[in-house]
Amino acid sequence: MNQLKKLLKRWKRPLWSLATLLLFIGALVIGVRHMDATREKTDASETQMNAVAETFAPLHEANAIHKDALTEQVMKRLSDRNTHYIVVHRMQYICGQTDDILGSRPSSEIVRSLLDHPDWIASFDEHNRVVLEQKIDDLSETCKRNAFIGVDRDGKLTLYEGTPEKEKVIRTFFQLDVESVESALPPQVIKQLKDGIRITDIDEYNSVLSTFSDYAVEDTKKVMKPTTLP
Repeated sequence: MNQLKKLLKRWKRPLWSLATLLLFIGALVIGVRHMDATREKTDASETQMNAVAETFAPLHEANAIHKDALTEQVMKRLSDRNTHYIVVHRMQYICGQTDDILGSRPSSEIVRSLLDHPDWIASFDEHNRVVLEQKIDDLSETCKRNAFIGVDRDGKLTLYEGTPEKEKVIRTFFQLDVESVESALPPQVIKQLKDGIRITDIDEYNSVLSTFSDYAVEDTKKVMKPTTLP
Protein backbone atom coordinates (compact mmCIF):
# COMPACT_ATOMS: atom_id res chain seq x y z
CA MET A 1 0.00 0.00 0.00
CA ASN A 2 2.81 2.39 0.86
CA GLN A 3 4.43 1.63 -2.46
CA LEU A 4 1.10 2.32 -4.21
CA LYS A 5 0.77 5.70 -2.47
CA LYS A 6 4.30 6.58 -3.54
CA LEU A 7 3.48 5.68 -7.15
CA LEU A 8 0.33 7.81 -7.06
CA LYS A 9 2.25 10.79 -5.71
CA ARG A 10 4.89 10.26 -8.36
CA TRP A 11 2.29 10.21 -11.16
CA LYS A 12 0.06 12.96 -9.75
CA ARG A 13 2.16 15.88 -11.00
CA PRO A 14 2.58 14.54 -14.58
CA LEU A 15 -1.18 13.88 -14.75
CA TRP A 16 -2.00 17.43 -13.69
CA SER A 17 0.53 18.76 -16.21
CA LEU A 18 -1.09 16.68 -18.93
CA ALA A 19 -4.56 17.95 -17.99
CA THR A 20 -3.33 21.54 -18.05
CA LEU A 21 -1.75 20.97 -21.47
CA LEU A 22 -4.98 19.46 -22.82
CA LEU A 23 -7.02 22.41 -21.50
CA PHE A 24 -4.58 24.83 -23.12
CA ILE A 25 -4.78 23.02 -26.48
CA GLY A 26 -8.59 23.00 -26.29
CA ALA A 27 -8.72 26.72 -25.62
CA LEU A 28 -6.28 27.34 -28.46
CA VAL A 29 -8.43 25.34 -30.91
CA ILE A 30 -11.58 27.27 -29.89
CA GLY A 31 -9.72 30.56 -30.28
CA VAL A 32 -8.48 29.63 -33.78
CA ARG A 33 -12.00 28.60 -34.85
CA HIS A 34 -13.38 31.90 -33.56
CA MET A 35 -10.72 33.83 -35.46
CA ASP A 36 -11.51 31.89 -38.65
CA ALA A 37 -15.24 32.61 -38.28
CA THR A 38 -14.54 36.31 -37.69
CA ARG A 39 -12.20 36.41 -40.70
CA GLU A 40 -14.80 34.72 -42.92
CA LYS A 41 -17.43 37.26 -41.82
CA THR A 42 -15.05 40.16 -42.49
CA ASP A 43 -14.08 38.74 -45.90
CA ALA A 44 -17.77 38.39 -46.84
CA SER A 45 -18.43 41.99 -45.83
CA GLU A 46 -15.44 43.22 -47.84
CA THR A 47 -16.57 41.19 -50.87
CA GLN A 48 -20.03 42.78 -50.67
CA MET A 49 -18.57 46.29 -50.41
CA ASN A 50 -16.18 45.61 -53.32
CA ALA A 51 -19.11 44.47 -55.48
CA VAL A 52 -20.99 47.69 -54.75
CA ALA A 53 -17.86 49.79 -55.34
CA GLU A 54 -17.28 48.06 -58.70
CA THR A 55 -20.86 48.78 -59.73
CA PHE A 56 -20.53 52.46 -58.83
CA ALA A 57 -17.03 52.99 -60.30
CA PRO A 58 -18.08 54.34 -63.75
CA LEU A 59 -20.52 56.76 -62.11
CA HIS A 60 -17.76 58.08 -59.83
CA GLU A 61 -15.45 58.57 -62.83
CA ALA A 62 -18.12 60.51 -64.74
CA ASN A 63 -18.82 62.64 -61.67
CA ALA A 64 -15.11 63.44 -61.30
CA ILE A 65 -14.89 64.77 -64.88
CA HIS A 66 -18.12 66.75 -64.44
CA LYS A 67 -16.93 68.13 -61.10
CA ASP A 68 -13.63 69.40 -62.45
CA ALA A 69 -15.30 71.18 -65.37
CA LEU A 70 -17.91 72.86 -63.17
CA THR A 71 -15.42 73.97 -60.54
CA GLU A 72 -13.05 75.37 -63.15
CA GLN A 73 -15.85 77.51 -64.60
CA VAL A 74 -16.78 78.82 -61.15
CA MET A 75 -13.16 79.62 -60.27
CA LYS A 76 -12.86 81.74 -63.42
CA ARG A 77 -15.96 83.74 -62.47
CA LEU A 78 -14.60 84.18 -58.94
CA SER A 79 -11.36 85.73 -60.19
CA ASP A 80 -12.72 89.17 -59.18
CA ARG A 81 -12.03 88.88 -55.47
CA ASN A 82 -14.19 91.90 -54.58
CA THR A 83 -17.43 90.38 -55.87
CA HIS A 84 -19.95 88.94 -53.39
CA TYR A 85 -22.26 85.97 -53.98
CA ILE A 86 -24.94 84.20 -52.00
CA VAL A 87 -23.50 80.82 -51.06
CA VAL A 88 -25.45 77.59 -50.65
CA HIS A 89 -23.84 74.61 -48.96
CA ARG A 90 -25.52 71.57 -50.47
CA MET A 91 -25.13 68.16 -48.85
CA GLN A 92 -25.86 65.66 -51.61
CA TYR A 93 -26.56 62.23 -50.17
CA ILE A 94 -26.84 58.97 -52.10
CA CYS A 95 -30.54 59.45 -51.49
CA GLY A 96 -31.78 62.96 -50.70
CA GLN A 97 -30.16 66.35 -50.24
CA THR A 98 -30.20 69.30 -47.86
CA ASP A 99 -29.36 72.95 -48.60
CA ASP A 100 -27.91 75.37 -46.06
CA ILE A 101 -27.89 79.01 -47.21
CA LEU A 102 -24.75 80.64 -45.83
CA GLY A 103 -25.57 84.17 -47.00
CA SER A 104 -23.41 86.63 -48.93
CA ARG A 105 -19.69 85.81 -49.12
CA PRO A 106 -16.82 87.53 -50.97
CA SER A 107 -15.23 85.68 -53.87
CA SER A 108 -11.96 85.31 -51.98
CA GLU A 109 -13.69 83.45 -49.14
CA ILE A 110 -15.51 81.15 -51.58
CA VAL A 111 -12.23 80.34 -53.34
CA ARG A 112 -10.64 79.58 -49.97
CA SER A 113 -13.50 77.18 -49.14
CA LEU A 114 -12.95 75.35 -52.42
CA LEU A 115 -9.21 75.08 -51.78
CA ASP A 116 -9.87 73.76 -48.29
CA HIS A 117 -12.39 71.20 -49.61
CA PRO A 118 -11.07 69.90 -52.96
CA ASP A 119 -13.76 67.19 -53.02
CA TRP A 120 -16.58 69.75 -53.18
CA ILE A 121 -18.27 70.58 -56.49
CA ALA A 122 -18.89 74.27 -57.24
CA SER A 123 -21.56 75.61 -59.58
CA PHE A 124 -23.91 78.55 -60.14
CA ASP A 125 -27.65 77.97 -59.89
CA GLU A 126 -30.44 79.78 -61.75
CA HIS A 127 -30.42 82.55 -59.12
CA ASN A 128 -26.70 83.22 -59.65
CA ARG A 129 -25.91 81.74 -56.26
CA VAL A 130 -22.74 79.73 -55.72
CA VAL A 131 -23.62 76.17 -54.77
CA LEU A 132 -20.91 74.26 -52.91
CA GLU A 133 -21.94 70.63 -53.16
CA GLN A 134 -20.60 68.07 -50.72
CA LYS A 135 -21.08 64.39 -51.56
CA ILE A 136 -22.01 62.25 -48.56
CA ASP A 137 -21.88 58.46 -48.78
CA ASP A 138 -25.04 57.94 -46.75
CA LEU A 139 -28.81 58.35 -46.89
CA SER A 140 -30.40 61.57 -45.71
CA GLU A 141 -32.63 61.36 -42.64
CA THR A 142 -35.70 61.96 -44.79
CA CYS A 143 -34.67 59.19 -47.16
CA LYS A 144 -34.04 56.77 -44.30
CA ARG A 145 -37.67 57.24 -43.29
CA ASN A 146 -39.19 56.68 -46.72
CA ALA A 147 -36.82 54.93 -49.17
CA PHE A 148 -37.61 51.72 -51.05
CA ILE A 149 -35.72 49.74 -53.67
CA GLY A 150 -37.89 47.95 -56.20
CA VAL A 151 -38.24 47.16 -59.87
CA ASP A 152 -39.96 49.41 -62.40
CA ARG A 153 -42.23 48.36 -65.28
CA ASP A 154 -39.22 47.86 -67.56
CA GLY A 155 -37.45 45.57 -65.09
CA LYS A 156 -34.88 48.12 -63.88
CA LEU A 157 -33.74 48.14 -60.26
CA THR A 158 -34.83 51.52 -58.93
CA LEU A 159 -34.64 53.60 -55.76
CA TYR A 160 -37.98 55.21 -54.87
CA GLU A 161 -39.29 57.80 -52.48
CA GLY A 162 -42.13 55.75 -51.02
CA THR A 163 -43.30 52.44 -52.46
CA PRO A 164 -42.76 51.67 -56.18
CA GLU A 165 -46.48 52.04 -56.93
CA LYS A 166 -46.18 55.80 -56.24
CA GLU A 167 -43.53 56.00 -58.99
CA LYS A 168 -41.47 58.73 -57.30
CA VAL A 169 -38.11 57.72 -58.76
CA ILE A 170 -34.94 58.94 -57.05
CA ARG A 171 -32.40 56.87 -58.97
CA THR A 172 -32.37 54.12 -61.58
CA PHE A 173 -29.61 51.54 -61.23
CA PHE A 174 -29.48 48.80 -63.85
CA GLN A 175 -31.60 46.46 -65.95
CA LEU A 176 -32.38 43.17 -64.24
CA ASP A 177 -32.48 39.82 -65.97
CA VAL A 178 -36.02 39.22 -64.72
CA GLU A 179 -36.14 35.59 -65.82
CA SER A 180 -32.96 34.79 -63.87
CA VAL A 181 -34.29 36.60 -60.81
CA GLU A 182 -37.60 34.74 -60.89
CA SER A 183 -35.95 31.35 -61.41
CA ALA A 184 -33.21 31.80 -58.80
CA LEU A 185 -34.97 33.56 -55.91
CA PRO A 186 -37.89 32.45 -53.70
CA PRO A 187 -41.38 33.78 -54.56
CA GLN A 188 -41.53 35.84 -51.36
CA VAL A 189 -38.35 37.70 -52.37
CA ILE A 190 -39.79 38.43 -55.83
CA LYS A 191 -42.97 39.78 -54.22
CA GLN A 192 -40.93 41.91 -51.82
CA LEU A 193 -38.94 43.34 -54.73
CA LYS A 194 -42.12 44.24 -56.63
CA ASP A 195 -43.74 45.76 -53.52
CA GLY A 196 -40.54 47.58 -52.59
CA ILE A 197 -37.75 46.67 -50.17
CA ARG A 198 -37.61 49.11 -47.28
CA ILE A 199 -34.22 50.78 -46.89
CA THR A 200 -33.38 52.42 -43.55
CA ASP A 201 -29.58 52.77 -43.64
CA ILE A 202 -26.53 52.63 -45.90
CA ASP A 203 -25.76 49.00 -45.00
CA GLU A 204 -29.16 47.80 -46.20
CA TYR A 205 -28.78 49.94 -49.32
CA ASN A 206 -25.40 48.38 -50.17
CA SER A 207 -26.62 44.88 -49.33
CA VAL A 208 -29.63 45.07 -51.68
CA LEU A 209 -27.53 46.50 -54.52
CA SER A 210 -24.88 43.83 -54.05
CA THR A 211 -27.47 41.05 -54.04
CA PHE A 212 -29.29 42.09 -57.20
CA SER A 213 -26.17 43.13 -59.11
CA ASP A 214 -25.65 39.38 -59.62
CA TYR A 215 -28.76 39.42 -61.84
CA ALA A 216 -27.97 42.59 -63.79
CA VAL A 217 -27.82 42.65 -67.56
CA GLU A 218 -24.12 43.24 -68.20
CA ASP A 219 -24.62 46.11 -70.66
CA THR A 220 -26.43 48.16 -68.01
CA LYS A 221 -24.79 46.91 -64.80
CA LYS A 222 -22.41 49.86 -64.57
CA VAL A 223 -24.80 52.55 -65.77
CA MET A 224 -26.74 54.23 -62.98
CA LYS A 225 -28.87 57.25 -63.72
CA PRO A 226 -29.78 59.62 -60.87
CA THR A 227 -33.18 61.25 -61.16
CA THR A 228 -34.07 64.57 -59.55
CA LEU A 229 -37.47 64.64 -57.93
CA PRO A 230 -39.73 67.55 -58.82
